[in-house]
Amino acid sequence: MSKDLRSWLTLFILAGIWGASFILMKRGMYDENEQPIFSDSQVGALRMAIAGLVMLPFGIMNLRKINQFKEVVYLIIVGTCGNFLPAFLFTFAETKLSSGLAGMLNSFTPFFTLILGYLFFKQQIRMRQVLGLMIAFLGICILVGILNNEPLEISMLHVGAILLATLMYATSLNTIKFKLSRFKSLEIASLAFTFMAIPAWIVTLSLDTTSVFKTNEHAYEALGYISILSIVGTCLALLLFNQIIALKSPMFASSVTYMIPIVAVILGFFLNNEQFHISQFLGMIVIVGGVYLVNSKNKKQVGDPIPPLEGDKGGG
Repeated sequence: MSKDLRSWLTLFILAGIWGASFILMKRGMYDENEQPIFSDSQVGALRMAIAGLVMLPFGIMNLRKINQFKEVVYLIIVGTCGNFLPAFLFTFAETKLSSGLAGMLNSFTPFFTLILGYLFFKQQIRMRQVLGLMIAFLGICILVGILNNEPLEISMLHVGAILLATLMYATSLNTIKFKLSRFKSLEIASLAFTFMAIPAWIVTLSLDTTSVFKTNEHAYEALGYISILSIVGTCLALLLFNQIIALKSPMFASSVTYMIPIVAVILGFFLNNEQFHISQFLGMIVIVGGVYLVNSKNKKQVGDPIPPLEGDKGGG
């Protein structure tokens, strides 16, 4: 299998995993009658605590791979910005925003990835990348019905939570690519979660999460969904994500956020009997076209790239 084909296949698999994660988050917070089980903070804490516990043995084995203290700092940045804080921000946002809108806002990750790469890591910006991002974002708007005049009650606080999470994702992406490139995918994931395990369990216990099992009959069922979310939607997903970054680039890896709404719509059609409109199919085509344009490599580039800022330091 070629490197490009492997990268695209991994990207689609990751999109499927993360697309299903929105449903698992909801199942962890509410039962089938929309009655609350765990709070959004408890779900976020449990998600990170379980993931940290699963990855802890691998992290302990890989501690010897760290050669410098600054690598510990970079791994903590990846664990905090790429997993720990976004887990709380997304569950908080899901209490007020629809999954479709949350997925649309999540697609700001490539924008922030491109901007941070330009500002801090001497990455060039080409016009085809900007155009591709805009086309893909337009496709998401069509897919979730934003351009169909659907009424929306938007909480700016919850919108801001997702935008902050996407900025953190972009920070983690660039850190992995340009500061931790010598580490393998499993090493980065296991070490990042190992450093987050103790804080996650402290938060879990401080939120009195254990009392839910005594007061709510659906608690163990919800814990099952959260465990799947932790092991598959967090641990396995991060391994695949890091692998994509190593194979291609942060921009390519961040393109997964454009694919997630497609998965959400498909799952909604099959699992929740939601209607599927021709405009949504058009949105999917536009999204894939935009993502392809962002990540395509032309032998003859049209137009000059935007040069990196003077004095920036990248790599290392």
